[in-house]
Amino acid sequence: MKTSRFAAVSFVLTLAGAALAAYAADASANWTEHCAKCHGPDGRGQTKMGKKLGLRDLADAKVQAKFTDEEALKAMKKGLTDDKGKVTMKPTEGLSEDEIKALVPFVRALKK
Repeated sequence: MKTSRFAAVSFVLTLAGAALAAYAADASANWTEHCAKCHGPDGRGQTKMGKKLGLRDLADAKVQAKFTDEEALKAMKKGLTDDKGKVTMKPTEGLSEDEIKALVPFVRALKK
């Protein structure tokens, strides 16, 4: 009886681990497809578009300390504008709510 419980718990934990790994892989793939063009693969914003827009270095802990997870989520969902109303970041399109939410911890993990 104890062995079957252990096997069941192990199986559930294995599935949870696989789901978490897939979740992280999806966030990485979505970052690459939707965000890296401007922010770069490392989040430093050192792409042609990132430099043109003057993007902040998302790998910098001080930069990350200036925004909450909720603010990051809102920026991804609704985009950003400057003081003059010019769009500085388009909303993330083509992703589900969960996929957008998964990008927040991905961005936090860019911090060095």
